[in-house]
Amino acid sequence: MKCSLPERRMMVSKSGTLSITDQCGMLGIHRSGFYYVPEGESALNLVLMQFIDAYFLKHPHTGVVTLCAYLCLSEGFTINVKRVRRLMRLMGLMAIYPSKKLSVPDQGHTLYPYLLRGLQIERVNQVWQTDITYIPMKKGFMYMMAVIDVKSRYVLHWSVSNTMGAAWCTAVLSETIALYGKPDILNTDQGSQFTSHEFQKVLTDHEIQISMDGKGRALDNIYIERFWRSLKYEHVYLKPAEDGLELFKGIQVYINFYNKERRIKSLKRHTPQESYTPIAA
Repeated sequence: MKCSLPERRMMVSKSGTLSITDQCGMLGIHRSGFYYVPEGESALNLVLMQFIDAYFLKHPHTGVVTLCAYLCLSEGFTINVKRVRRLMRLMGLMAIYPSKKLSVPDQGHTLYPYLLRGLQIERVNQVWQTDITYIPMKKGFMYMMAVIDVKSRYVLHWSVSNTMGAAWCTAVLSETIALYGKPDILNTDQGSQFTSHEFQKVLTDHEIQISMDGKGRALDNIYIERFWRSLKYEHVYLKPAEDGLELFKGIQVYINFYNKERRIKSLKRHTPQESYTPIAA
């Protein structure tokens, strides 16, 4: 998580002996996120991004032109396709809808086939899914990455940041493996963070099979997409955070509820934590 400067002073004042790294560790905040500064978008763009995010959760295959028409004709905005495309790119949505040019991973990055079609998922740690999503705040926005176990729907690990770099994603992946062991398969989309050499090296070094969504097939990563919808409609949209620290604490409370109290029909009304046994404590 990335914190504002007032929050940084607050943390430092609590102890003159603890290093910044130790303080971040105690709070569960990534060291790289300690210097959070809100992203500088205009008020109009921040409003548009919230509309785009909410609409895309319900209609993940919507293209730029259709989305622009919805914003103009249904919501009354006066904007063009170019602005919608830029905001979608900023939000990390370009890999979801089928666009031959904009969803191509960085040059030299490796794509892998989708391995989950027809696969019987029978145990925990057989398949994990991970993704990044945009998280709106009262002023600004951040990104969130989460790793979920498909069999149990248990959210294994998560992090928030104001950038979507491959180094951040790789760190979250490595931490998840350190906490829970390794899955047989990890499924991601074709975003440049997940096709990067450093991210894929962690997987190949641990002999984890790499599975990737087909281009334009948002539902290939359906379980974590469902979690994003639950998180946003039940928490993020209802309680927009004032700052990074408030965002982090609120998401932490929600995920604790989701893992330990949410009873899921497909899990025979067990909670994700009850289903992720014997590892989850």
